[in-house]
Amino acid sequence: MSSVKIFSGESTKYLADKIAQSYGKPLGEVTLQKFSDGEMCPYFNESVRGADVFLIQSTFPPADNFLELLLMIDGAKRASAKYVTVVVPYFGYARQDRKDKPRVAIAAKMMANLLTAAGADRIMTCDLHADQIQGFFDIPLDHLDGTSIFIPYLKALNLDNIIFASPDVGGVKRTRAFAKFFNAEMVVCDKYRERANEIASMRLIGEVEGKDVIMVDDLIDTGGTMCKAAALLKEKGANSVRAVVTHPVLSGKAYENIENSVLEELVITDTLPLKGSSSKIKVLTVADLFAKAIRKIHDHESISSLFIQS
Repeated sequence: MSSVKIFSGESTKYLADKIAQSYGKPLGEVTLQKFSDGEMCPYFNESVRGADVFLIQSTFPPADNFLELLLMIDGAKRASAKYVTVVVPYFGYARQDRKDKPRVAIAAKMMANLLTAAGADRIMTCDLHADQIQGFFDIPLDHLDGTSIFIPYLKALNLDNIIFASPDVGGVKRTRAFAKFFNAEMVVCDKYRERANEIASMRLIGEVEGKDVIMVDDLIDTGGTMCKAAALLKEKGANSVRAVVTHPVLSGKAYENIENSVLEELVITDTLPLKGSSSKIKVLTVADLFAKAIRKIHDHESISSLFIQS
């Protein structure tokens, strides 16, 4: 069987180190050469001929992260790697998955095309913004589920009157999976936006009085939706409000918004590096989940055991 070699782009080394350690192999060395004009030239410091290569890189802004990943894929293929699996803990541009207004790009589809064109044989990611993005790829895609990270933590809290809430209508399916596992009810915060990152109005569908509410979402950006939803839930009589979110984009005044919110805590993963801090943020790692998935893919085993079933 071919050997496994794990490499990382510059922006995701903090996580790739933990994944490689959990897998039991040292992280391979990649040198990123930069010219004075900003042009990049990543190259592998060891042979990858005939190896199963796993390239770890989240594709968050700036676009250099994505371009670096494309160059690494091409470099691995040209160096005769047997199989190249791209591990993208956070798949950027996933929010642009449809034409929601005239004359706009469907960026998520374009990113999928670029990864395939660069030579990737397989994609591994976690909690895509929309499940249908899996269909944008013409190569195998392993879509890992953050529930296996969050559910053990939530069970350990031993909350008696738990209820789950979706901060918007689009997250109902994701929230229902948590509610079904805990045999709990769920509510929905229906929001209306006039422009991106700005909420015009919000209302609650359901009852939360006396309940310990857990909000569920795939990503948190400025924190405006989450914090406004938390305030609405408390106003409607919730005993406590927590949130579990896979991808901590956390831009703008997000850390300030979270710190000043009524949230008891915000539980996130390390698919993205934190740019600030808050006493209310709790970070859980996805390193073990990805390491187990890498091992199963290399051994040609099913990854279904990594999912928590309702």
